[in-house]
Amino acid sequence: MTAILPSEPPDSRPWSPLHGRLHRELLRRPELLPAGERLLLAVSGGQDSMTLTRLLLDLRRLHGWTLLLWHGDHGWHPGSAPEAEGLRRWATTAGLELLIERADSGPCSEAAARRWRYDRLACQAAARGCQRVLTGHTADDRAETLLLHLARGAHLRGLSSLRRSRPLLDPILLVRPLLGMSRAETGHFCAEQGLPVWVDPSNAALTYGRNRIRHEVVPVLEALHPGAGRRLAALAERLEQEGNPLEELLPLALAALHPGVDPLVLRRPGLTALARASQCHLLAQWLRLQSGHGLGAPQLEDLQHRLQPGAGPGSLDLPRGWRLSWDRMEIRLQPPPAERRPATRPDQPEN
Repeated sequence: MTAILPSEPPDSRPWSPLHGRLHRELLRRPELLPAGERLLLAVSGGQDSMTLTRLLLDLRRLHGWTLLLWHGDHGWHPGSAPEAEGLRRWATTAGLELLIERADSGPCSEAAARRWRYDRLACQAAARGCQRVLTGHTADDRAETLLLHLARGAHLRGLSSLRRSRPLLDPILLVRPLLGMSRAETGHFCAEQGLPVWVDPSNAALTYGRNRIRHEVVPVLEALHPGAGRRLAALAERLEQEGNPLEELLPLALAALHPGVDPLVLRRPGLTALARASQCHLLAQWLRLQSGHGLGAPQLEDLQHRLQPGAGPGSLDLPRGWRLSWDRMEIRLQPPPAERRPATRPDQPEN
C-alpha cells in the first residue's frame, strides 16, 4: 500500500523535503523506529541533532513515538554548561523532557568521550524503558569514519562500521536515522526552520583526528573529485548491505567450530582448514561477539598467521583485560579476572 504524505507537519510548519524523505525511509524500514516506541535522542545542540529532534517531533503524530532527549556535557569549554541550560529551555518550550549529564573528568580522548556517552545513553535507555537510542550522524560522518578506518587498517566490516543500527545493550539498539542526509542539508534545514544551533568549539580543534579528516582531508578530495564525500558514504552503505547476509551466516559457521557448549573455545584444526579469508571473518566475529572488542586488520592477519598448522602454541593480550591462548587443538578466549566464568557455562554472546 502506498503511503500518503501529509501536506504539512501537525503544527502547521511547512513540510520540508527532509520530512518526506525520513518519513518514507521509516515506512520502508519500520524496524529502525517501530511505531509507538519510546525513543531516547542524543542531542548535542549542533545542527545534526537539532535537525533529528525537529524531524521526529514533527513526525511523532504519524508514528506514535514518545520522545526523550539526553545531552552529555563533557565540560570541554567554559560555555558548555550555559549551552546545556539553553538547550534545556528550548526543549521545555518544545514540550520535551531533556536529561543533562556532566562527565566527571575534564578533557579526554575522543574514544574515551564516546565510550562515556554510549555508556550513559545505554543506562538511561534501560532505566526509562527505551529500546532505541538515536544519534544525528549524517552521510558526512559516515564518509569521515570510512577514511579514518581505512587509514588505520580496518577490515571490511570496519569500513562500514557507522551503520544505521547496531546493538548497544541488549535489547537496546543504537539507530542513526539521518545517514541518508548530508551536513549541508541539516544546516539548511536548521536555518529554514529557525532552529537554534549551539556550535561546539572543539569541532574545529585539529588536535582531534576526525576534525583533521573533516577540515583538511575531505576538502582536498572534494577539490580533486567533487562529490567524493557523497560517494564515500555510498560505498559504506554498500559495504553494510553486502556484509549483513554474511554476518547472519557467521554464527552458524562458528557453532560448528565449538568443541562443546563453551562459546569461548574454538577447534583450531577446524578453523585453519578453511580459506584464509574465511578464517579472518570467523575470528573477527568470534572475538567481537564474545569479548565485545575487535582487532584491526593488521592485528587480525598477524593472529591468523600465528594460528596456522605447525606454528605452535601461543597467546595474545586483548583490550580491557581479555586474553587469547592456543595449543595444538584449541583456541581459548579468557575474560578479565573479574569476569571469569566456568568454562562449560553456555553464556550468551555479549554485544
